[in-house]
Formats: sequence, C-alpha cells, structure tokens
Amino acid sequence: MIDYESLRIIWWVLIGVLLIGFAVTDGFDLGVGALLTLVGRTDQERRVMINTIGPHWDGNQVWFITAGGAIFAAWPLIYAAAFSGFYVALALTLIALWMRPLGFDYRSKLTNPTWRKSWDWALFAGGLIPALIFGVAFGNLFLGVPFEYDNMLKPTYSGNFFGLLTPFAILSGLVSVAMLLNHGSVWLQLKTDGKLQNRARSVSVVLSLLTAAFFALAGIYLAFGVDGYVITSEIDTFATSNPMTKEVAIESGAWLQNYVKYPWMIIAPVLGIAGALACAAFSKVNRSGFAFVASALTIAGIILTAGFSMFPFLMPSSTVPGASLTLWDASSSFLTLKVMFVVACILVPVVLSYTAYGFYVMHGRIKEADLNQSHTIY
Repeated sequence: MIDYESLRIIWWVLIGVLLIGFAVTDGFDLGVGALLTLVGRTDQERRVMINTIGPHWDGNQVWFITAGGAIFAAWPLIYAAAFSGFYVALALTLIALWMRPLGFDYRSKLTNPTWRKSWDWALFAGGLIPALIFGVAFGNLFLGVPFEYDNMLKPTYSGNFFGLLTPFAILSGLVSVAMLLNHGSVWLQLKTDGKLQNRARSVSVVLSLLTAAFFALAGIYLAFGVDGYVITSEIDTFATSNPMTKEVAIESGAWLQNYVKYPWMIIAPVLGIAGALACAAFSKVNRSGFAFVASALTIAGIILTAGFSMFPFLMPSSTVPGASLTLWDASSSFLTLKVMFVVACILVPVVLSYTAYGFYVMHGRIKEADLNQSHTIY
C-alpha cells in the first residue's frame, strides 16, 4: 500500500519524466524549426528538414499535452498560479506552436518564393519562441514568482510579462535555446545526408559547447547571485495540502544545499555538462547516433538539475515566501494521486511503446530525391 508521502514523491518524479520526455522528443522538432533558416540554404534542403520531423511532431506533442494535464491533476495549485502568472508568456508560446502545423501544411502549397520564405520564418519563430520561453519560465522559478494567497487560497499574481525578463531568467532561456537547437541539429545528422548533414554537424559542435558554457554559467550565477528558499518550520508530509501552514526563509546559496544533503544529486549537473561535451565530440567525428544519445542525456541532466536544486519547492513565492508551493502542500488528494498513478502505470508504457514503434517504422534518412515520390510529404 502506497502512502500519501510516497505518492507525492512518485508524482514529482513522474512530472520530471514527462518534462524530459517532452524535451527529448518535441525538443528536436522545435530545434529543427528554429534552425530552418540557418542550416537550410535552399528550398529543397528546407523541405528535407521539415520532412525529417513531419512523421513525428504531432505524436511528440502528446508529451506536452500529457505533462500539462498531469500538472493540472496532480498539482492543481501549481497549475492555477502558473497559468495565471505566466498567462502572456504561455499565450505567446501557444501562438508560436500553432505556427508549426500551419507552416508544415501550407508552406509547399504554392511555389512562390516569398510565400515559402514567410512560412520558413513562421516555423523559425514556432521553434525558437517556445524554447526561449520555457527556459525563461524555469529561471523565474528559481528567482521566485510574485504571487500570494488569501484566506480562501485564491492566488493573486502581482507581476507582469516584462518582469520575467531578468538577467538570470534570460540566461536560463539561452540554456534552453542552445540545448534544444543542438538537439535539432543532432536529429538532422541522423536523418539527412550530404551537405545538409555536414552543416548540421558543424552547427551541433558549436551549440553543444554553448549549451555547456551557458549551463555552467547559470550554475555559477545560481550559486553566487540568486538567493534560494529554505523551509524553516516543521512540515507534515502526510497532511492535506495547504501552502499557508509553513515558514520559509530566503538564504544565499540555498539552492545548492540539496547537493550537500544528497551528494548523489551531483550526477545531474555533471551529466548536463559531460553530455554536451560528448555530443560535440561525437558530432565532430560523425557519430550521429552517439551524438543524439549524448544530447538526450544533456537534456535529462539539465532538467534534473533544476528539479534537484529546487526540491521540495515547485513554485516559490517572492511576495510571501511562506506561500511557496512545494510537493508536500500543493498536491491533489491522496485518492486523486492514487487513481492517477494506476492510470499512469497503464498508459505511460502504451505511449512509450507507440512512440518507439513510430520512430522504428520511420527510420532512415530523408533525401532530396524522396521529396517528389509521395503525395503525403510536405
């Protein structure tokens, strides 16, 4: 029999798995879109790039939808506060994501160069903007979000969109952009050949090194330039969720305390940097498969670093630190988490299975000669 405390930890882990799954699968979609005008030099090359992700992008969106739904069901207070506070940023993200299916379907409807270039830039925005906003959002979680609760646990957000654009948040956005664009360039190494593949390899080497550099710089900034949050009162990990029953202090270097308390967590930032450096090396010597694995491990390491550093916080409050949301006081009821856990045990393997099968069936490289052989190709 799983108790309430264990279920809360399990769902914290599962949300992390879903976020990593989304970043690894949909991440290369976003990366390819953002690289469309940089790596693709001709119309045919850009069509090849689009068709490398054509069979997968909509299926990969399942991870994004599932992560959002899981946060809503498992952590309703997080969902309410985040979607209210980051409303403009999330609206921009959704608008950018809408550009992708429109661009895929309409780009090649006309042969007019201006028409196609316009959709190329739309796909560029559809890949770059979400990657940037996701990173900026994570950066703001470390800084604290300006929200508070009244006696009825109704959240009030006192920030604005431009207030999200702080130096550390922008640096976090650059980490995300470099990481996902690199993932897209590695995917192109796997799925293309000739000049396009060589160009993607060169871009990957640069982006891998930028990912490692930005990530290391963000770690230094977090250690010396960002104050962290610490729970200073007793907290009942089995109690009904209520974020207003604890006391929280803001201390310098607090976001690094978990690495002292749980030394094994250091594997996450090490994996993030080592994976990026390995990806650069594998791309340099044209080992595309190993480079893709290294890029995926980099993504996992960076996301795990964020989760490990903030544990047990999920969404700290800069306005009223005691109102910060943690995995112990922001979750759904025991019954809800239990039912969801049973459903997840059944459906997550199903999603993994058909995702893996889809990649297996659609394996192989896309060449320019393939573009005119099927009416279903973009």
